[in-house]
Parts: sequence; structure tokens; C-alpha cells
Amino acid sequence: MTILDVINKKKKKQKLSKDEIVFFIDGMLDGSIADYQISALLMAIVLNGMDLEETINLTDAMINSGIVINLSSIDGVIVDKHSTGGVGDKVTLILAPLLASLGIKIAKMSGRGLGHTGGTIDKLESIPGYKVEMNQADFIKQVNDINISVISQSPELVPADKRLYALRDVTGTVDSIPLIASSIMSKKIASGADLIVIDVKVGNGALLNTLEEAKELAKTMVYIGKHYNKIVICELTDMSVPLGYAIGNSLEVKEAINTLQGIGPDDVMELIISTASMIVGAVKNVGIEEAEQLCFKQINNGEAYQKFVEWIKAQGGNLDKLEVSEHSVSVYSDKAGYISGINTMQLGEIARLLGAGRLKQTDKIDYKVGLVLNHKIGDYVDVNDELVKIYLGDKDVKLSAVLACFEISDTYPKKLPLVYDVIN
Repeated sequence: MTILDVINKKKKKQKLSKDEIVFFIDGMLDGSIADYQISALLMAIVLNGMDLEETINLTDAMINSGIVINLSSIDGVIVDKHSTGGVGDKVTLILAPLLASLGIKIAKMSGRGLGHTGGTIDKLESIPGYKVEMNQADFIKQVNDINISVISQSPELVPADKRLYALRDVTGTVDSIPLIASSIMSKKIASGADLIVIDVKVGNGALLNTLEEAKELAKTMVYIGKHYNKIVICELTDMSVPLGYAIGNSLEVKEAINTLQGIGPDDVMELIISTASMIVGAVKNVGIEEAEQLCFKQINNGEAYQKFVEWIKAQGGNLDKLEVSEHSVSVYSDKAGYISGINTMQLGEIARLLGAGRLKQTDKIDYKVGLVLNHKIGDYVDVNDELVKIYLGDKDVKLSAVLACFEISDTYPKKLPLVYDVIN
């Protein structure tokens, strides 16, 4: 068997055997398969897909590429939440401490940005001093002590995914349901959580553009979870507009803080309460209305924010030193009317070009840059109203390209729901 045989087989739309998938993963890790060959197979998978059996086998091979974490020494139900990625998605920064303030154990290993989407670890690293790496014993101790820890994926945990993740990001092979499902589920299963909640984003700013694709991905991940005896709940949410107003690492941390203090954007708060109450209801065995009341109480009494501060401090972060760029420019509306559409993916790409994300694996992120929107779909704007403020670093952006991301019309647009469905 050679890697060329495997590439050609998938190129011809044929099903890969378990042995062929294991051969590919092993060869990628031991260096016998070159990056360009890995990329060729990834592209063949993107174009020709994988069935459920292939996806299970890929997930299994990736899990077995490294260690599987045993979290049995953590008291209580262990919850892990993941998002398939969107623009302005700072949910974990808010949801995790909110749940932890209610006594729910959050033991989460997060990833970095992928494509035009931001990563939770990149956002956390924008907080000076925050340690994203921690040994397993300290990780478990912190979760037992304060109910929460969020760290980066250990090099020993699913190293195959880390390798594939980095290559997919720079080879245009991100948007594949089997690759997304196996990437997410291999990490979640190897991380040892009992309840896995996945926010499947759908819309022009997500990896998946249609509700049909999002449902297919959700069902695939629930199926994989069932195979490994894990409880998996998928929430399908809209990403046709940025979530909240801030796009960029430090800017999103600041918006997360505002939300925990009860003064965040309405859409962010709506999604937080929707997801949190679903988890609280499942863990504490209470009705959704009671769960919602518990979540609102923790935000209103300040306990969710205090848990956030405790968590960040426990991992060495200094919120007083959180900074955004001092150099900003504004983009203004060139006509009056209702904002009827936003090219969310393009705004994410612009943020990446500013330095908020990576174009190459080796790129360094500028945590201080990004964009803050002043208006969203349905808002009425006049000529010369500020649409966006851009926080610049050492890279420039064409203001006309930012303006082109906004559609303005004479009629009030139809708004899409924030939460489409829940699949479990």
C-alpha cells in the first residue's frame, strides 16, 4: 500500500478501508507521507466525501494517534462545549464561567482560529499572562477547585488532528463534513467529557452555508458520539451576521466581559441563555424555564462575572493589561436605508488580513486588531453614519472592501432566527 494508492482511490470516489485510513494517519505522523500528499488526500475527501463508516474510522484513527484523558477524578458531570466556528463567536468565554458559577464542571480543551473564524485559545491568549498550557494533574485540580479550566489541545492529545487542522487552514480544505466531524469528535472524545454540546454554525459566515449541511454535520457528530457512548447535543445557530459587534481577539474578550456584566449585545445574550439553559436543564434535571431563571440570576447578581475573573486569574491572566489598538479608522455609510445583508465571511477575512487570524501556519496573531460594528441587519442608517470602526496594527485594509460587506436597501429585511434547531 502506498499513499498514492489511497489518494487515487478517493479521487475515484471509492470507499477507503479502515487499514487505509490508519495507514494515512500513521504515515502523516511518522513523516513518511509528505505535506503535499496529505493535502492532496484532504482535497480528494473535500470533493468526494466519506460515508459514516469512513468517518468513524477516521475519528478512531485520530483518537488513537495520542492519549485519551481520564477525567474520572473530577466530581460531577463534566461538560465540554464546542463551536464549529463563526465570526465574532465569543460564546465559550461567557458560557463556561456562567455554567461554572452554577457548580457545573467545565473541562475544555480548545483550538486556535481556522480559516476566517476565530479560535477560543487565540482570544484567551490576548489576555496578558493567560497560560493556555497545563499538565493534566493541574488541569483536573483546577476544575475540581473552581469548576472550570480552558486550555489548548495537548500535543499528546489527538496529534493527528493538530497536524490536519493546521494544513486544512492553509489549503482550502476546511469545509468538509467528514473532516469537520472527525476533527471535533476525536478531540471531544479523547478529552474525556461526559456531555458534549456543539454549536453548529450555519450561514455565510460559517464553514457551512446551508441548514441542510448543518443538520448533516450535527447528525454525523451525534452518531459518532453514540458510537463512543457519549451524550452529544447539537444546537444549530445562525451565522449570517457576526455574533455580537466585536470581531478580533481582545475586542471580543471585552465584549464577553460586557455580556457577563449584563450589558452585552442582545444576540450574544440570547444565544448564551439558550445554550446555558439547555445544559443546566440536562445536568440539574430541571425544566427549561427554571434553568433560564438560574442563568439570568447568575449574570444579574455578578457571580458569573466573578467566576470569569477567578478563572482567568487562576491561569495567570491579567485583565487589567488587556489592550486594543490605539489606531483606528471608521467606515461610513454611503447611502440611507436599512441594512439588509452583511457579508460575514468577508468581514472575518478582513479581520484575518488585519492580523487577527493566520494566513500561514507560522503567522503571529496581532491580538489588538479587529473590527467593531455599529449596526446590524434591520438597523436604519443615514448617509455618513458610522458602520464599522477598524482597529489597525501594521497592516492596512481598503475601506471600500469593508463598505462592500454591507447591503443597504429601502425595505426592512426579514430577520433570520438565531437558533434553528437542536439535534440530540
